[in-house]
Amino acid sequence: MAVPHGTPGARRGAAHGGPAALRRLLALICLCLCVCLGAAACAPTAPPAAPDTTGEQVRGVLDGRAAAVLHRDRAAYLASFDPRATALRATESTEFADLAAVPLRSWQYDVSDVARTGDTATVRAQLRYRLAGYDTAPVSTPRFLQFVLRAGHWYVTLDRPGDGGARQLWQQGRVEAVRGARSLVLGVGQDPARLRLVAAAADRAVPAVDRAWPGTWERRVVVYVPASLQAMAELLGRPAAAYEDIAAVTTGETGGAGAAPADRIIVNPDAYGTLSDFGQQVVLTHEITHVATRGATSAATPTWLSEGFADWSAYRGSGRPAATLAPELRTAERAQGPPDALPTDQDFSFGNDPDALARAYEEGWLACELIAAQWGPKRLAAFYRAVGAHPGRPGAVTDALRDVLSTSPAAFTRLWRVYLTKRLG
Repeated sequence: MAVPHGTPGARRGAAHGGPAALRRLLALICLCLCVCLGAAACAPTAPPAAPDTTGEQVRGVLDGRAAAVLHRDRAAYLASFDPRATALRATESTEFADLAAVPLRSWQYDVSDVARTGDTATVRAQLRYRLAGYDTAPVSTPRFLQFVLRAGHWYVTLDRPGDGGARQLWQQGRVEAVRGARSLVLGVGQDPARLRLVAAAADRAVPAVDRAWPGTWERRVVVYVPASLQAMAELLGRPAAAYEDIAAVTTGETGGAGAAPADRIIVNPDAYGTLSDFGQQVVLTHEITHVATRGATSAATPTWLSEGFADWSAYRGSGRPAATLAPELRTAERAQGPPDALPTDQDFSFGNDPDALARAYEEGWLACELIAAQWGPKRLAAFYRAVGAHPGRPGAVTDALRDVLSTSPAAFTRLWRVYLTKRLG
């Protein structure tokens, strides 16, 4: 069979890429690539997700609200609340007015958590504020807020205490402020004349405490006088029953160092109002002693020492007999003899039997009075500091008795029991 010449060569050119065929193949490949790339470029793609700016926007709203509080700008303050929430806005307008007399140095919200669900968000934050002339660091209280998104803007729809938080004084009514020489008294529902009497008693107490506690402390105090026992309990975040027989309490962190918010002395107006002038003076001197000794008080300090020292500070120089100042202990001592041991922390728990609670305070007072009488007031203060400076409760009193008073717990207890019997005579 005859085969045309050149046929095998032509087939090789087509199969193996002669110059013309190769150019056509490359052009076809290039065209395919361009078409594919063009199709990919032209295909619709989802736009990148917009960053969630809810947290930033919420912080902006709260920053504006804080500035409005400091600048006393009611319109700007109300602008942070939902325009449709008429009842809420009316309540907040009243609260803004109730806050007017409180001397503020700073006010801010530190947002810790923002959880958004559609057009609503829940926010957890810390409200931090300082009273001008008194707080060297902010008071911090947790807040729980809810927001709603309307027309691209976030508005507050709820603002209440967060976990572990409590109501603030200005949320209980219009605050009246009275400035003493060494005190700031803030009251709600109180006659201004009564607040002035409280300020005068606090002013007298400060130098008395200064004589009992030679050391560094601010020598000025903040006193809250709410409208009732129930209102006092709300400020402390506890049941009212816990404070029925308590005339006042002092809030603050023990063992503080450096800048710290001023302690608040919160008066129970029901119990405080039943006291004589002497009794009211004792109460405020006692509480202000806690303010003065706060930096030297720690978890190592037993309650009998902190409360006993405060009573010693309040009673010293009064000239009143121990039997008058410690009636419950005197009754028990006559019936059963002196107690076997110093009172425990549990003996001072609020809500205990009132007579037992009174005896615990009286026992602590006479223990501190014994130290002042036997070793001197300066040694009593040194003993207090040594106990508070101990790294922990175990051994704190034992070591301080040895190092400061050169005695032992057993010897001190024996001496205290004899002293108590003699003083209650």
